[in-house]
Amino acid sequence: MRIDKLLGNLGYGTRSEIKKLCKQGAVIVNGKEAKKADQHVDPEEDEILFNGELVNYREFVYLMLNKPAGYISATFDRNDATVLDLIDEKYHAFEPAPVGRLDKDTEGLLIITNDGKLTHRVLSPKKHIPKKYYAIVAGSVNSNDIKAFEKGIDIGEGYTTKPASLEIIGQIDLDDISDEENQEKSEETNINLAGEDVYEIYLTISEGKFHQVKRMFQSVGKEVLYLKRVQMGGLELDESLELGEYRELTDDEIKMLEER
Repeated sequence: MRIDKLLGNLGYGTRSEIKKLCKQGAVIVNGKEAKKADQHVDPEEDEILFNGELVNYREFVYLMLNKPAGYISATFDRNDATVLDLIDEKYHAFEPAPVGRLDKDTEGLLIITNDGKLTHRVLSPKKHIPKKYYAIVAGSVNSNDIKAFEKGIDIGEGYTTKPASLEIIGQIDLDDISDEENQEKSEETNINLAGEDVYEIYLTISEGKFHQVKRMFQSVGKEVLYLKRVQMGGLELDESLELGEYRELTDDEIKMLEER
């Protein structure tokens, strides 16, 4: 691999900047100055120093983001902020992308990587990788809904979902929801929460149709007020991550996703 490509991929600068730095003696390969940016090196075998610091090369980057509402699951959007706007620029050189998508108003677990094979593996319909969501739902959720979700839900356009697992956590006391939150949810869903039953649930699905969770509940006469993905395959959202925070996946977490 060429020095300028290697260092550029790691975010050390543009190729023209790296070329200039090489001429200035900033790059050392196996103890010798590398004056030419097009010099080929083996990142697995050669010792490479940049301004005196050892360069640790890696081809892929894997991040776990606790996505906040208000961000688009994309690498670029002309009108809205994207999840990559939350990521430090040092990762941008790897050209990562979100694995799948979460709706703009949905929070929670989102994997961001430049590993195309892993992305394909996780998103492949053949893998049936489960995705678990926590939701707050307006409307009485009961055992009939559990049975209906187990059979699959007609969400319109002639499509019936695959069987899904619905777990009822319990009913929420509206006194626990502030007047401001109540007003916001009412405006978002056109529901007046006064006198409305509100439930907390977990829902696990194995596919990812457009607005699927919301459409499933709409089909049984409920409305999703809040939605957060908490698990994908065996990977659980790190509870220590605040909204908008992220961290790199551990080797064990990466291996777990690769073996799904």
